[in-house]
Amino acid sequence: MRRYGKHTDEDDIRSRPNRKGTRPRTNIRPAHEDAAEGMVLTVDRGRLTCLVDDRTILAMKARELGRKAAVVGDRVALVGDLSGKKDTLARIVRIEERSSVLRRTADDDDPFERVVVANADQLAIVTALADPEPRPRLIDRCLVAAFDGGLTPLLVMTKSDLAPPEKLLELYGHLEIPYVVTSREELETGDAAQRVQEHLDGKITAFVGHSGVGKTTLVNALVPRDRRRTTGHVNAVTGRGRHTTTSALALPLAGEDGWVVDTPGVRSFGLAHIDPSRVIHAFPDLEPGTVDCPRACSHDEPDCALDQWVAEGHADPARLYSLRRLLATRERKEGD
Repeated sequence: MRRYGKHTDEDDIRSRPNRKGTRPRTNIRPAHEDAAEGMVLTVDRGRLTCLVDDRTILAMKARELGRKAAVVGDRVALVGDLSGKKDTLARIVRIEERSSVLRRTADDDDPFERVVVANADQLAIVTALADPEPRPRLIDRCLVAAFDGGLTPLLVMTKSDLAPPEKLLELYGHLEIPYVVTSREELETGDAAQRVQEHLDGKITAFVGHSGVGKTTLVNALVPRDRRRTTGHVNAVTGRGRHTTTSALALPLAGEDGWVVDTPGVRSFGLAHIDPSRVIHAFPDLEPGTVDCPRACSHDEPDCALDQWVAEGHADPARLYSLRRLLATRERKEGD
């Protein structure tokens, strides 16, 4: 082993090269002004499929974005190989501001929110009228998430040949939510898709519903060239279906200027991330009446000014009942 004395020449000392280079670190990030614009179609294990012009591009998130994640529906800026050829990979360097966000948590005690889809115009809540039985509490939770996230809700009721829709419609009629009623036969013939499509043209619509309600069957009818595996059977004991859609996927609407986002079947829809005070924004006929409410009013207490507002004839009492039912949703489990 070589020994050095007290007066060693620095040139004699070997040093390991810095693998990270000698360039000083900086907080300045490149602007990527020439980056191409794209839309995220699906996300799978860190790889994002994006649409750039008329090409499908596989991309990954750039390190400079940190923990900020891109989701289906996001408008993004991409650099790198944008040819879309096999074994090529682009980089997402910017996520544009979102116009709407549909979020959920695993349950009401889970602080971690999950963004389901970004920039959607409306949320189609698909529920069967029977087999499996409708779950109004889950529908309520989806409505709260839609109102909070800036999406317009659409109620799609399937399997009307097994049960009539009137009972369920009574719960939501005063919310003035557009709806479509379909049967199993109409799903098979395509008539259901045709009537649903009238509400989808020119919009980005996210479809949500628990398993076995016919959601993916309906999506397949709307986008026949991009068929997804249809839903599994409904368990005769639990009355619940088996998940067959495992990741959200944006699909172009057949022959129209619109998009359908098929999401995995849900068994719960947590609202831990939602501030109840924002739900009132979905009730423009009631919102002015909250001016005289006490501070931090829950809108379901003796001093709530909405009771007087409704008594004076400014709004339908059924609308106030609907608001309070939705606000109470966070306090109940979906199966109640």
